[in-house]
Amino acid sequence: MGRWSALDTVVVGVYGALCLGVGAWLGRRQGGATEYFLGRRALPWWAVLGSVVATETSTLTLLSVPGLAYGGDFGFLQLALGYVIGRVVAAAWVLPLHFRGEAATAYGILERRFGLGVRRFASGLFLVTRVLGDGVRLFATALPLALLTGWDVRGCVLALGAATLLYTWHGGLRAVVWVDVLQFGVYLLGALAALAVLGRELPGGWGAAWSAGAAAGKLTVFHFSFALDRPYTLLAGLVGGAFLSVASHGTDQLIVQRLLACRSLRDGQRALVGSGVVVVLQFALFLVLGLGLWAFYQGRAFARTDEVFVTFLVQRMPTGLLGLVVAGMLAAAMSTLSSSLNALASAIAYDFWAPWRGGDERTLLRVGRAATVGWAVLLVGGALLLGRGTTPVVELGLAIASFTYGGLLGAFLLARWQPGAAGRVVRAAMLAGVGAMTLVAGGRWWAQVAAVLGWTGGAMVFGTLGRVAWPWHAALGAGVTVAVGWLLAWRPAGRVEATDVGMARRA
Repeated sequence: MGRWSALDTVVVGVYGALCLGVGAWLGRRQGGATEYFLGRRALPWWAVLGSVVATETSTLTLLSVPGLAYGGDFGFLQLALGYVIGRVVAAAWVLPLHFRGEAATAYGILERRFGLGVRRFASGLFLVTRVLGDGVRLFATALPLALLTGWDVRGCVLALGAATLLYTWHGGLRAVVWVDVLQFGVYLLGALAALAVLGRELPGGWGAAWSAGAAAGKLTVFHFSFALDRPYTLLAGLVGGAFLSVASHGTDQLIVQRLLACRSLRDGQRALVGSGVVVVLQFALFLVLGLGLWAFYQGRAFARTDEVFVTFLVQRMPTGLLGLVVAGMLAAAMSTLSSSLNALASAIAYDFWAPWRGGDERTLLRVGRAATVGWAVLLVGGALLLGRGTTPVVELGLAIASFTYGGLLGAFLLARWQPGAAGRVVRAAMLAGVGAMTLVAGGRWWAQVAAVLGWTGGAMVFGTLGRVAWPWHAALGAGVTVAVGWLLAWRPAGRVEATDVGMARRA
């Protein structure tokens, strides 16, 4: 049990063939850029819902969330509840703005309010952080796959990148969304298979594990604390999680692109809010897995809690089912990677190429496909280079992503409540927000630098900032961006304000 076999290879091979087959079928006729990047704006809301959930669920999620319950309790669900609140806000406030004027990317709103420069600045921020973060995720995915299968880590990176590129390049967003639906089912089926095997292996079954978990406080969901250094409290979950979700699902091209492919605003709202409900249920499933693993290993100490699930798979999963779980891990990784490739390419085509050189539907399609290949090379190359480093890839991924959402969300808030601000003001405010979160996210590192330089006060300040838990980062970054934007756009009484959008465009 738990050793890779020919049957497992067949299971993974069948999964890979299905992905490529669906992509080839859906991509056989591409009429232009709108079809390639937005699926003709005719995708059903339930498929988009599945694609959104699959896109935001990486292999790291599948492995790490059970580890949270293993080492703690069910407190992570507080954050998931905040995600639902944030998606409701994004569906009611941000999404209607995206559906005005047939927007092609998430950043068209910013051009209408503040000019092309702000749109390109926001899109560039998305491009840089997405390609760096997903390179980290790709390499981090290859590590457990190599452990489970015995394949070379770099071979896993190349295989994942090549297979995902094939159906993404050929099929566009329509293929990405429908393959995402398939991948959502595969990784969910793999998790349920692991749950069934775990229940069979547990002494006394799930009933005994549940009772033991309740007695040990493992089933606790709500933590009432105002401490900003604790990531899993009710306040951090509901407030910090809501801000994070509004930012990620209202301003990130990765998600907004899918919602724009829905048939109507109403369908986009259904997909967005429904995805939040599904994510709560999904996280609950992964946390229950962690509880079962805790009961099975009787709380044994591991170097990292996200190693627990992989260890169980290697040791206890039967032949065939191990292949199904590995296919699920591949599905979680490929859904995120394919979505990134298509979103990155659409940003290049619509936010940079079209305003610069123009072009009809066919021209933008060619540009988008070329950009898809280019981004795939960068992502795979970045993932391969990570193998030379020693920094834990999960920490590196969080560090890259944590400080950008606040600046993007702050720009959208300024567009809503301070539309008269000049473009240069908004760009400066976004830089301030990103800069502030760079200090917060890297606070501990900056504290060490200050200590080496003998700056005791700076070391104390940076050390305090570094203890702010990551769910608060988007809210803090947005707050700094909005505050700086309002201050820079403020006009003394009696002076004429630059409220005309045309003046904002010229700034």
